[in-house]
Amino acid sequence: MSAFVAGFALGFSLILAIGAQNAFVLRQGIKRAHVFLVCLTCAVSDAALITVGVGGFGILSDMAPWLTTVMLYGGAAFLFVYGAMAFWAAWRGTGALQAEGQGVGSWQAAFVTCLALTWLNPHVYLDTVVLLGSIAAQYDGQRLEFGAGAVTSSFTFFFSLGYGARLLAPFFARPQAWRVLDVIVGVIMWAIALKLLTS
Repeated sequence: MSAFVAGFALGFSLILAIGAQNAFVLRQGIKRAHVFLVCLTCAVSDAALITVGVGGFGILSDMAPWLTTVMLYGGAAFLFVYGAMAFWAAWRGTGALQAEGQGVGSWQAAFVTCLALTWLNPHVYLDTVVLLGSIAAQYDGQRLEFGAGAVTSSFTFFFSLGYGARLLAPFFARPQAWRVLDVIVGVIMWAIALKLLTS
């Protein structure tokens, strides 16, 4: 049980910080658009990466050093474009979100965006595969419990964020609030991209 709790606590803390993936889940939750699909896609993707890390494949970067560089620049470019789209949405001021919420975009678009925000984000690999994988090695004989705790934290976090975001719907019924959110998302995306390129 201690290994499970440790895995849960570490996994939760790693995904708690607002990033591209979390910002997208929050936005979809506020819009009430394909929330279950978005949360499930993020959680299952995280679970797959955690499984790879805990399973002992965190040494991939050592075997193929070029992979780290590709992930770094590809991820930074993706985050820059995503941030620019958020700034564009804020500048346009596309209107208020109605309290009852309306789905925006198709489920296919939401699904593909979720996959891109997860699998093209270098931080996800560093957190799940490398960091969780290396720490799981310390729990010899309890790696399965540690991994199960980390996977459980992902499901708990994403579904809480996606469905808890509905409480913010009345606030985001105001156009100005929605524009502020878009600006914040854009700043976060560009800040993460810059940090990747300069660290």
